[in-house]
Amino acid sequence: MMDCLFCKIANKEVPAEIVYEDDKFIAFNDIKPVTPVHLLIVPKKHIPSVDHLKSKDQRLMGELFLVAQKIARGKKLKGYKLIINVGRPAGQLIDHLHLHLLSGEPMQLP
Repeated sequence: MMDCLFCKIANKEVPAEIVYEDDKFIAFNDIKPVTPVHLLIVPKKHIPSVDHLKSKDQRLMGELFLVAQKIARGKKLKGYKLIINVGRPAGQLIDHLHLHLLSGEPMQLP
């Protein structure tokens, strides 16, 4: 998707604080973190949301959660939340499926 911000990050057309990358996924710091650790884990394959998943994406989605586990273990997180927002009413702002990895106490807004 040419106008997709996350596709541009994955293609290194837009800078991001990348914390993990392999051939299928990229993970980077959220630009508006709500916890001390707030990462976005994004499949490089453009899928607009969970509502757009096909049966052929089943393995990719399983791997998405294993990547989250790998990152959390690498950061030695004691606990974390994984969140996927689906659609604008649920808070999805970018039309590219992504998993939020959150750890730590919620930060106070200024």
